Amino acid sequence: MTTTPQPPQQPPPPPTDHGHGHDHGPGGHGHSHSHGPAAPVSKHLRKVIAAVLIPFAAAVVVGLAILWPGGTPEHKRTGVGFDRQTYSAKVTRVQQVDCKDVNASQVPPTGDTSTAEGNSAQQQATGDCKKATIEVTSGPGKGREFTEIVQPDAPRQLAEGQGVVVAYAPDAPEDLQYSVTDVQRGTPMWLLAAIFALAVVVVGRMRGVMALVALAVSFAVLTLFILPAILQGSNPLVVAVVGASAIMLLALYMCHGLTARTSVAVLGTLISLLLIGLLGSLFIGWASLTGNTDDNTGLIHGLYPNIDMSGLLLAGVIIGSLGVLDDVTVTQTSAVWELHQADPSMSARQLYRAGIRIGRDHIASVVNTLVLAYAGAALPLLLLFSIAQSSVGTVANSELVAEEIVRTLVGSIGLVASVPVTTALAALVVAKDKGPAAPADADSLTSTGRMKAVKLGGGSGRRRKR
Repeated sequence: MTTTPQPPQQPPPPPTDHGHGHDHGPGGHGHSHSHGPAAPVSKHLRKVIAAVLIPFAAAVVVGLAILWPGGTPEHKRTGVGFDRQTYSAKVTRVQQVDCKDVNASQVPPTGDTSTAEGNSAQQQATGDCKKATIEVTSGPGKGREFTEIVQPDAPRQLAEGQGVVVAYAPDAPEDLQYSVTDVQRGTPMWLLAAIFALAVVVVGRMRGVMALVALAVSFAVLTLFILPAILQGSNPLVVAVVGASAIMLLALYMCHGLTARTSVAVLGTLISLLLIGLLGSLFIGWASLTGNTDDNTGLIHGLYPNIDMSGLLLAGVIIGSLGVLDDVTVTQTSAVWELHQADPSMSARQLYRAGIRIGRDHIASVVNTLVLAYAGAALPLLLLFSIAQSSVGTVANSELVAEEIVRTLVGSIGLVASVPVTTALAALVVAKDKGPAAPADADSLTSTGRMKAVKLGGGSGRRRKR
């Protein structure tokens, strides 16, 4: 077959063209949005999404206004655990001393070193101790010095020039008012944070910068709203729902833009959070979990007896699941959007089936990540049960472990449910959308359609009427 030579043309756009490329004939130019923002949706769909999200956002703003605390409520210091006045200090001198001289008032050891207590007593009686001189560098006693005896078996040994944290007990005798409680870790922590921020910006570029801003906003909501509101006596569940919703809206729209794609991810996250809240409330009550299981929660309950500790546990489940939920819903929404851009002729059912196949792989990795994260946090506790040679049933029945099991499983159920929910929402939105471009325009053809048109029309790139 003989063909008529045609002027050189631009190559057809990639399959991800979604109908918004422009072809101005021979020698013209073309472009595609496949690597840019999400394709715009029709005005009707924008109105539908706005009709759902605007009332929700307004409710979040009203909730923030009603529940906003005036600050953390004051209380009288107990001097127990974290509820102590602490100041910074510095080790100015360290001397080696005989433990017998500084531990003379202790009961002499029996010589039995087969137990941890016996071995510690033996070392404190016969070993070398350290006498550290500490200078207070902040607070009302700035410049004051005191001594601290460090036993040979102490897990934390002090060195000259080291920064430390000291607790201040104003009601104690003058020579016992200060004591070392921890070491200063500011430098390594700030350095690690700087490395993290640098890695996010280098890899993510502008998206990375916005992710860091969203992280700062999330931390601000947590410290300025959620924690003080709970301490003031507001319902922890309501505070967590309002605070998590605010974090979700701010973080997702700041990181991914004010688009229909992001709005679908927000809706999927919201539905999954509601499911997590309902399941958490049901099983925390059914399993009789009090949320008061260790010294820290006991101290909180002692200082603020009006706080609902089981509600606080549920609030932790909701907030802890939010970060992973964002990841899942955004990924699924983006996957469906890209599938639609690659083949605009796909129906909602086809988009859902293709998207859910991607989601199944995501489910397997995310659920495993969540379970291992909770297991890693509870590793010392699990070791204690292993040492005690307790059965799996006994371990799972204890409230300490049962809390983590409920937290993990409720969060995982919400994550699993978010995949079909978000995929279905995204498939319905993009399949129903006709887009702002006219479908009869030659630019609405896919790359395959363009190639067929070239063959039928002698290379003009436009469809020939039959």
